Amino acid sequence: MLEGIKVVDLSAPLGPDTIMWPGAPAPSADTLVTIADNGYFARLLHVFEHSGTHFDAPCHMVADTASVDEVPVESLVAPIRVVDISSAIGNDADGLLTVEHVKAHEAEHGPIPAGSAVFLRTGWEDRNTDAEAYAGPEGDLHFPGFGVPAAQYLVDAGVVGLGIDTLGIDAGCADTFPVHKTVSHSVGVWHLENLTNLKSLPASGAWVIVGVPKLVGGSGCPARVIALVP
Repeated sequence: MLEGIKVVDLSAPLGPDTIMWPGAPAPSADTLVTIADNGYFARLLHVFEHSGTHFDAPCHMVADTASVDEVPVESLVAPIRVVDISSAIGNDADGLLTVEHVKAHEAEHGPIPAGSAVFLRTGWEDRNTDAEAYAGPEGDLHFPGFGVPAAQYLVDAGVVGLGIDTLGIDAGCADTFPVHKTVSHSVGVWHLENLTNLKSLPASGAWVIVGVPKLVGGSGCPARVIALVP
């Protein structure tokens, strides 16, 4: 038992009702053996690598970078900074994290240290059971994300990972994925998307454990993401 430590699950349930990136298949499972017939129960899973609360390896959008199994395990346990812009952006589905938001956070909580993971709370975690509220109208993606200058500021500070409570690190309207392609993955920074329960974390002081399978060649993988809060 971790005495005095609160364990917070940052992962959404993964199943056929999981809200997916448009066009991606939802998770499904075929029962192959049953206790009644075979003495044990097991299923064959069909899961898109970027389903539910999931990990993006750098090779997701930048060639010749690390796949899931190649990401240093040391980077998967990190102190967390939670930058909360939920009040600042309100219902703005195109809202972006700005450098000014980050600097305001640092003024209150201290500089973001190298080796940390920065999780962006937009408030969209409260919408993740309604596809249109979470992702925007069908065929017209809209949800908040990291602005490019803010992401570059964090990468320059030496963060190892970025996380968010929406479908993607880039805002839904940013169809060229500039943070993925030009800022973060190119220097080995990983992403966590579709996080939940960020409202249960302090702005600083917690740690994350990214429970992602060591998937050979993986561009990403669903993950059980756990925060430890003193």
